[in-house]
Parts: sequence; structure tokens; C-alpha cells
Amino acid sequence: MKPVEEGAAEGMRARRRWKAALSLLLALAAIVGTCTWALYGFRLPARINRGLDLAGGVRVVLQGVDKPGNPVTREKIDDAIEIIRNRVDALGVAEPVIQRQGDDRIVVELAGVTDTQQAIETIGRTARLEFRGPDGKVIVTGDQLVSSGIQVVADQAGNPLVQLRFNEEGTRKFAEATSKLVGKPIAIVLDDEVVSAPTVDEPIVDGQAVIKGLDSFEEAQHLAVALRYGALPVDLRIVENRTVSATLGEESVQRSVQAVIVGAAAVAAFMIVVYRIPGFWAVVALATYMLITAGALYGLRATLTLPGIAGFVMSVGMAVDANVLIYERIKEELQLGKTIRSALDAGFRNAFSAILDSNLTTLIAAAVLYWLGTGPVRGFAVTLAVGVVASMFTAITLTRFLLRNLIDAELFRQPARLFGVRGEAR
Repeated sequence: MKPVEEGAAEGMRARRRWKAALSLLLALAAIVGTCTWALYGFRLPARINRGLDLAGGVRVVLQGVDKPGNPVTREKIDDAIEIIRNRVDALGVAEPVIQRQGDDRIVVELAGVTDTQQAIETIGRTARLEFRGPDGKVIVTGDQLVSSGIQVVADQAGNPLVQLRFNEEGTRKFAEATSKLVGKPIAIVLDDEVVSAPTVDEPIVDGQAVIKGLDSFEEAQHLAVALRYGALPVDLRIVENRTVSATLGEESVQRSVQAVIVGAAAVAAFMIVVYRIPGFWAVVALATYMLITAGALYGLRATLTLPGIAGFVMSVGMAVDANVLIYERIKEELQLGKTIRSALDAGFRNAFSAILDSNLTTLIAAAVLYWLGTGPVRGFAVTLAVGVVASMFTAITLTRFLLRNLIDAELFRQPARLFGVRGEAR
């Protein structure tokens, strides 16, 4: 070989070895990053919403109550769900679970709620507002309120008030009634309870009214939310009220973290013992997979629940099944006498269809769970789907890149033995 050609070949080998060294550094960085995250940073980031079982909160089951002239129907329960959803959204609760149970019940799960009693009162309050004259006749109702005109303010003494504004019809009725009832009280009745009964000093023609006698601004705010989004179409009573403490959720997170660490360590040990250096690259792919999955959940602002963590733990084991399938195909190609490079390409190519089919079926199952499920079931579906996509990327793309750089570096005299195959590779 000519000196120029020898120099070019040596330069190419040096570049390949530099690529292999860079791959090794990236691999070590991925492993160190994953271990650091697992040991110190596996506290769920604040941006990832926690479900009820992790963050604590309240679970309430409400049942519709039949009343003469107002029976409970499926349509009214659906309407009540939308009103409750609007009220909960106004409270600022992240990712609430609100769903119908049977024909006459509503399940509400509010994660991270601290004042559970106030939340229960807000979502379950019928919010049927009426202004009644001294004879008990209804003058105007809450149906005639303008939602944008419902505000919480303070009087001169600093006491909370809820300001109300009626629509055109309500303004006309209220003006007519107050013109006739000067010097007499008008009772403000909320859910058949008299909140206050102020005396009319002069006709009120601008459609403005005020609810007084509230204990705190928090109570005033919750009342304003209930009124702003309308009265419930049926009366609801609480049949179940269960509070989940955040302490229980924190303990569950710690145990789940331990499960992830132990499971990942066991999978890594198995891959290294069985597949040696290629097994180490599979461990690198597993570490990268864990980081990608955590980052994806963080970016998607997913709500993580215990079933969701279970899906993550389960997908850790599934993350290397593609590597196992690829490595076995490579070994088969090597035993047929192919060179290490051609066996590598053939192994990935032949294993791809099986990997794609198995992962697609899992994604279909996850999609069905997300579509039909709610709350924790959806959390499981999301983490499972993200894990499947991340594992396919790391197994098919990352592992192939790392193995090719290792083989091209020509650091081994018998590269076929990397996969446990005896004999020289051609």
C-alpha cells in the first residue's frame, strides 16, 4: 500500500475511534444523568400535575335528588356536570376528574385542593338565588343575572360583598318591585336559605344588588363562582366524601421511585450479563429512554398518577425488549457467516417489522384506554404511550448509532464475540 493511502486509512481509523470515544462519553453522560435524576431529582417537577392519589385532595360523589316537578334525568346530570366543571375551572384546580356514574351520580376528584370543605360547598351548592318580597313571592331569580356583573368587593368597613347585576328583564322586574316596596325588606334567598334581608330605601332602577352578611372573602369568592356559572338543574346530595392526604401520596411516590430504580437496575444487569458490551449499549439506550420519557411528561404537562407511574415502571422492562430482539437477529446473521457490519444491518432490518407491529398494538391499546378511560386510567395510557415511542427511538436509532461507531472503530480482533458468537468475523 502506498504511503498516502496508508495515511488516509490511518486517518479514517483515528476518526472512527474518536467517534467511538465520543459515543462512550455520551453514554456515560446519559447514565450519570439518569442515576443523578433517580437518586436526587426524582421528585416530580412542579410542572407535572399530580393526580389525586399523589397530590392529595378530595373525592366527592354527588347524587341527584328527585323533587316534585323536578325529576332527575340523565340530561340534567350532564348539564350539572358542565356547570360543576366551570366552577372547578374557576377555582384553579389542575386536571380535575368530573364524570357521570350511572344515571344519577357525579364523581368529582380534585387534586391538590387544600380547603376541601370550601371546594365541596362550591361544587355541590345548587346556587338557586331568589329575591323575595315580604309576601314570599319571587321577584327575580339567579337565571336573570349577568355573569360578568357578579363581583366580589368590600364595603367601607372592609366586609366582603358580592355585587350582582341583572339582565334587562331582571332589571325591569327589580325596579318595579323596589318602587312598591320602599321601606320594606326584600329577602335574598340562596338554596332556600335567607342570606340577608335588606330594607329598600329607594327604588333600584339600575339592576344592581348586593349580597351582605358573608363571613370571609373566600366564602364570597366561592359564592360568586357558584352564581356566575349558573344554578344546578337538580339538587345534589353528597353520598361519598373522601379526603386523600398528601402524605400518603408522597409515600406512594417514594415507593414507586424505589420500584423504578430496582427494576431498571435488574434489567441493566440482565442485559450486561447476557449480551456483554452490546448489552451495555442497551443500558445506555435505557437510561436515555428514561430521560426522554421524563422530559416528554414534563413538556406535555401530563397528570401523573400511581397507575401512570406503574405504566412507566412497566415500560422500563418493555424498553429493552426491542434490543433483545435485535441482538438475537444479529447473532443469527453472524452464525450464518456474515460479516459483523452486514449482520448488524440485517439484524436491525429484519427485527424492525416485528418491533413496529408489537409497539403499534400497544399504542392502539393505550389510545383506547385514553379514549374510554378517565383520571388514573388516562394517566396510565399517557405514560405507556410516551414510553413506547421513546423506547422505539432509543432501541432502533440510538442503539444502532452506538454499535456502528463501536464496530467501525475496529477495537476488537473478533467483533463477532461481542454478541457471544465464536469464530472470526469476515
